[in-house]
Amino acid sequence: MTTSDKQRIDELRDQIRRLDHLYYVEASPEVSDLEYDRLLEELKRLEDEHPQLRTSDSPTQRVGDAPVPHLNQVAHTVSMLSIDNTYSREELQAYLDRTEKILEGELIDWVMEYKIDGVAASVRYEDGMMALALTRGNGEVGDDITHNIRTVRDLPLRLVGNKAPSVLEVRGEVYMTNADLADLNLRQIESGSDPFKNTRNVTAGTIRLLDPSIAAERNLRFFCHGVGETTGLAATNHIDFLAEVGAMGIPPTPEVKLLKGSGAVMKAVAALEQEIPDLPFEVDGIVFKVNNFDQRNRLGVRSKSPRWLIAYKFEKYEAVTRLESISVQVGKTGTITPVANLEPVDIADTTVSRASLHNADEIERLDVREGDVVVVEKAGKIIPKVVRVEKHERKADLPVWKFPTHCPQCQTELVRDQGGVYIRCPSPSCPAQLRQRLIYFGSRTGMDIDGLGEEVVDLLLERDVVSSYADLYRLTVDQVASLNWLKQRKGKDGQMIDVQVGRRNAENLIKGIEASRDRGLARVLSSISIRHVGPRVAQLITREYPTIESLMEASVDDLAAIHEIGEAIAESVHEFCHSDYGRETLMELADVGVDLKQPDADSPRDASPLAGKSIVVTGTLQHFKRDEIKDLIEKLGGRASSSVSKKTDFVVAGEKAGSKLTKANDLGVEVISEEEFRHRIESSM
Repeated sequence: MTTSDKQRIDELRDQIRRLDHLYYVEASPEVSDLEYDRLLEELKRLEDEHPQLRTSDSPTQRVGDAPVPHLNQVAHTVSMLSIDNTYSREELQAYLDRTEKILEGELIDWVMEYKIDGVAASVRYEDGMMALALTRGNGEVGDDITHNIRTVRDLPLRLVGNKAPSVLEVRGEVYMTNADLADLNLRQIESGSDPFKNTRNVTAGTIRLLDPSIAAERNLRFFCHGVGETTGLAATNHIDFLAEVGAMGIPPTPEVKLLKGSGAVMKAVAALEQEIPDLPFEVDGIVFKVNNFDQRNRLGVRSKSPRWLIAYKFEKYEAVTRLESISVQVGKTGTITPVANLEPVDIADTTVSRASLHNADEIERLDVREGDVVVVEKAGKIIPKVVRVEKHERKADLPVWKFPTHCPQCQTELVRDQGGVYIRCPSPSCPAQLRQRLIYFGSRTGMDIDGLGEEVVDLLLERDVVSSYADLYRLTVDQVASLNWLKQRKGKDGQMIDVQVGRRNAENLIKGIEASRDRGLARVLSSISIRHVGPRVAQLITREYPTIESLMEASVDDLAAIHEIGEAIAESVHEFCHSDYGRETLMELADVGVDLKQPDADSPRDASPLAGKSIVVTGTLQHFKRDEIKDLIEKLGGRASSSVSKKTDFVVAGEKAGSKLTKANDLGVEVISEEEFRHRIESSM
């Protein structure tokens, strides 16, 4: 043996460990698979030539030489408890309220993590070396699966760095990606075996196999989301813990968010119920954890689960069907979204014939093609999506689907967001974008125009009577009433017939349009499809710039300096206001009499009885819709909060007020009726 051989072995090990971390943890491969395999083969050859230099933490030792005879049962040094589940917002809110009550109203920072649909495991390191891995088992005793966990390539056999704790026991989830399951099932079929049903089943079976070589072929992954026994960790909260173990080479659970208070938790749930981001792995809910370790200790544990975390789960439903074709939709900001047109299939009592494919990167990741057999998932209120291609069912050499290069509606060349995944049509005059913009403009979230739904927008566009937002305000009752549209005739035949809109329908529409003229600048900004600008952002901007003139004078730096408004939002608003399309849109709206000033712009906010106050509204109201009263509170200088705390100034309670009213009484927060609220604001109206 020469010194150069030993040096080369050390160099190869360090290089391969770094490449493993880049590939499996950072998702940023630096070399091709072929180059990686050559490095690994060279290391194997040198270790075979010099077996005395082979170590247990070498990358070549990911697969054991022989199967273990059986799985041993080993006691957990720290109990591996389960998580309480909840399936409704009401139950989740009640849990958050209970937790705050135990901590006597202390502000709680919550951590939100995806609940990955895998198998729980505990992995122990001693003096930086992987020593033991166990299943959860009954929480006190688990199966020894060390031989299989050693094959998980995103877990280091030796921790990165020279300051590893003497003992570090991490808890997390062993899982498999949907893409890896598709490839595995293809190999299963080719070998004459049955395909696996889902990622969780194959993961649960694989980690308990006696032969680690099989586990190595199945490409299992691991995310760390908790801690067991440890000595020497510096972190005093969960966010810092994830960063600390991540620096040691252990992959932390991804896309973790820190949320300030229970109100932020409920908003996050509402957003995720509408659409879960594109993820390469399966999730069956989200987990909320108290971030601060001291607060966790004071909350303590029940017999089977800690009091400082809870899982908000949603029912998942799956079905297998055939993807007949892929089409694309053009959104209100020009985003081109691919859609899977499916052979109709029943999922959770609804017939699904279309599912989102999200973006070009998702299509490439799934390797989905027209004619494929696919697995479609629907979870809660979330739009159905394709989660996996059953590649073993692909009987023909199906062509790769190519994302269009030009807009299917206006033929403008498409562009990809800089550093992003979305591809857009950049033309503001694109007819498909105009349709989506007008529909959103009339929606409750937009200008709340009664009668301006999809059917009416389509009619107005087909008859070429509107081509902009401002055109809506130029419409007359006579003009709309005389338009003809196709309606289904009542009766047995259900024939489509051509009928006039009629005067009553026209009057209702014009009345709704007229009522929207005075919604104010914030409502306008959030309704005209400026990228990144919704109701909340528009309110924040117009507090500082309450007239269109002052907004037009603001620079990107001025806008970015507004609390909660970052550079991306600031650039988007500034670009819109100073583009030809943006200036023309705003000028036209002003010309037709749409108010481009915040209603309170002429009166000092401090004069309002709500100025600077935090107000919570709960229960059923008689005189306000929920959105209306929240807008009014913001207009009068208050802050409409979704959760009650000691910092709440007062609660407006309607009929059937629930846990928020109870909490307000417990905390001694003032509670007033809807009538009292109206009386207080009379002088400001």
